[in-house]
Amino acid sequence: MDDHVELRPVAEADLPVIERLRTDPGLCGPFLWAGWSDPHRFRRRFEQDGMLGEDNGTLAIASGAGLLGIVSYRRVTAASLWCWSIGISLLPEARGRGAGSRAQRLLADYLFAHTTANRIQAETEAGNLAEQRALEKAGFTREGVMRGVGFRDGRYRDEVLYSVVRSDLLGDDAP
Repeated sequence: MDDHVELRPVAEADLPVIERLRTDPGLCGPFLWAGWSDPHRFRRRFEQDGMLGEDNGTLAIASGAGLLGIVSYRRVTAASLWCWSIGISLLPEARGRGAGSRAQRLLADYLFAHTTANRIQAETEAGNLAEQRALEKAGFTREGVMRGVGFRDGRYRDEVLYSVVRSDLLGDDAP
């Protein structure tokens, strides 16, 4: 599957799957279920800007005509500069097959090619070992544990911070 993964803008036909992926506890997986929320927020966002804004966006992860999930990015402040923070949600049948690593690497390549950001980071729950392996496979470096920064299922959770900087992927002569 790894070689056949691509990113593309979200299409209107993707919205029912995305709404279920982000609001159905059975599809979210144990690390993304944060309680019931408005599933129509994705359609409103799509109607507003196609889910591609200046400071955040969402892209579909596809293999051929099939939707595997979504990747997202948002601008965050890091020290006196800004960087991108990325996230991913995969459908259960796409998990554990390399699609997540490939999609996150494609997103990093895309953001470095089309923005001036020097850093892209990702945070994942400390217990989410599959996502940690996926980020490392995508070229991200583990920076450390952020204690008590996440909240899920009635408890504060530790998260692991990963990053990749432009020169990691483009070499020391990167602009």
